[in-house]
Amino acid sequence: MTQADSSHDDPSKPALEEVVDVIDDLGRRQQRVSLADMQKQIGERSFGPFLFLPAIVELSPVGGIPGVPTVLSIIVAIFSLQMLVGRTSFWLPQVLLKRSVNGDKLHAALKKMRPVIRYMRHIVRPRWEWLTQAPYSRLVAIAALAAAASAPPLEVLPFASSVPFSAIGLLGLGLIAKDGALTVAGMVLAVSGLGLVAWVLLG
Repeated sequence: MTQADSSHDDPSKPALEEVVDVIDDLGRRQQRVSLADMQKQIGERSFGPFLFLPAIVELSPVGGIPGVPTVLSIIVAIFSLQMLVGRTSFWLPQVLLKRSVNGDKLHAALKKMRPVIRYMRHIVRPRWEWLTQAPYSRLVAIAALAAAASAPPLEVLPFASSVPFSAIGLLGLGLIAKDGALTVAGMVLAVSGLGLVAWVLLG
């Protein structure tokens, strides 16, 4: 049984906190944390966490490293395409599964997010659940694809790629918590990211 499985022993703990606890534990125990490590702990049937986690990495100081938003966008796009075609489990090439982040930095980023995550338990709840399930979940996949496509061009502006990744984070969180209202918010923000790209490209 993985740690993600054992975390379900506490039915009072929101799904988001379960996911964060599992990844945070990896960051504290390991010098480097790869996507393969995360997949092993969370499982390969959970698309929500694997939209949410790249967003957390990009919104952390790690996301300021040139090229990181683009790599994370590719990862999100691969997940999103598999959601779009209706796969029930995801696949990533080994070259991406081996990509890793510093465990201490990952732990520090999640630690900073703890107050926000604790606050979110008061506003995030199951609602409009049909929007987080097939076939409507394909709308989430399309929005995530749009956000992922808009992130690389925005690397030219400081912190601008945070807009599409905030959208991706909301979409992933919505799937984790079965909160359709959050997925709608993520879709709106994803469209805003496309608008920002148009503004950057067209000047």
